[in-house]
Amino acid sequence: MNSYPGLVRSVAVALCGFCVVVGAGAHGVLDTKKGQGGSDVQGAAGTQGAQGAAADLERCDKPMGAMAVVEPQDYVMQALARYNLQSPVGLIRMMIQQSNCFIVVERGQGMQNMMQERALAGGGELRGGSNVGGGQMVAADFIMTPTVVFSESNAGGVGGALGGLFGGRGSALGAIVGGLKFKEAQTSMLVADARSGVQVAAAEGSSKKADLSLGALVIGGGAAGGAGGYGNTNEGKIIAASFADNYNNIVRVVRNDPSLHRDVGTLAQEAAAGGSTKAGAVFNEGDVLYPKIAGVKVMGSAGEGGKVVATLAKTDEMIYMGEEQAGYLKVESGSGSGWVRKILVAK
Repeated sequence: MNSYPGLVRSVAVALCGFCVVVGAGAHGVLDTKKGQGGSDVQGAAGTQGAQGAAADLERCDKPMGAMAVVEPQDYVMQALARYNLQSPVGLIRMMIQQSNCFIVVERGQGMQNMMQERALAGGGELRGGSNVGGGQMVAADFIMTPTVVFSESNAGGVGGALGGLFGGRGSALGAIVGGLKFKEAQTSMLVADARSGVQVAAAEGSSKKADLSLGALVIGGGAAGGAGGYGNTNEGKIIAASFADNYNNIVRVVRNDPSLHRDVGTLAQEAAAGGSTKAGAVFNEGDVLYPKIAGVKVMGSAGEGGKVVATLAKTDEMIYMGEEQAGYLKVESGSGSGWVRKILVAK
């Protein structure tokens, strides 16, 4: 029991020494660091490449397919909201585009606006030649579903104990020790084939960080101010780092299986194709088509100069055979098989 006061004094001296170090460097800690904020996922990406991407982000020479990222489930969003964090989808999309391993296709809120533009075009509201309509969207090859679990272990119990030992001064010491937090985020990404619905890749990611956040610390009766920035900044950085680790694992899984690679162009090529592809009706092999007017001709070849195989009534049915050339569709009708102009038929 006699050694207890000496132990307390030793602990107090050690902690007060820590206080002095913190106090001496407080201004440096609190100074604004321009251009040094953000998380492990930052920068930009576009058709000409990425800028400011993390050095350890996996990169690919060419995309392995088109990826759609869906919003996390409600319980995930509710958990993130506790830390004032919004959906991580935007962060994940930018990371995917920076890596050049997949092309990102819009299937989120922006999709509503895309369909609105097509509805306006269908209603004749858009300017002539706007070229907005069917057959222009890139199909998603993969669907990614992200999930996040955030955990925080707080050493506040130690700070509380010190507060009890040292009374009023102990509350300041407790504020320091209680601010030492160990934070961890675990994330998962599930990737499914968009056509078959089969899950083709799954990976986990994690990130840990020992964080020192200084509250309203009082040393020697003077206010040293607060450090650590906005309360949720650290949580956001940890989760972003975990998703970066997670995504790198997904890339490695898909890269190592050539059977999962899909035939897509570069981002610049696909973006350019969106503007140059002529909008129009989209027909699938086996669809039943009808002439828009009576007298539509079935030609022996894809063009006006061929032989006329049949002349159709407006009620005649045709089966689309899945081939298209120079604005003509290959069809099979009760009057014969051949080619009809695409703009003259409808489903």
